[in-house]
Amino acid sequence: MDLRALVDKDIGLTERALAKIKIAPPKHSHLRKVAEDFLTMAGSYCEDAKHFRDRGELDKALANVNYAHGWLDAGARVGLFDVGEDDQLFTLSE
Repeated sequence: MDLRALVDKDIGLTERALAKIKIAPPKHSHLRKVAEDFLTMAGSYCEDAKHFRDRGELDKALANVNYAHGWLDAGARVGLFDVGEDDQLFTLSE
């Protein structure tokens, strides 16, 4: 698989993961703000990945999409996100 195809695949996976996530903590919980921050960071890194991909900077795109998905995995693993036990898109603790 060439680098462009890998970047496209990883961006697609991360976009599917972003669409699936539901924030788990209640609205007035401190952890709700933490979950929202994780989600904002993931979304920003994913958008940066698409920007770099479109500019042909595939190494930067790959790094950014991996950071994006890392934020999502971390949030899912510690319970900030409800991901419906999806262990294909997310790294869960069990």
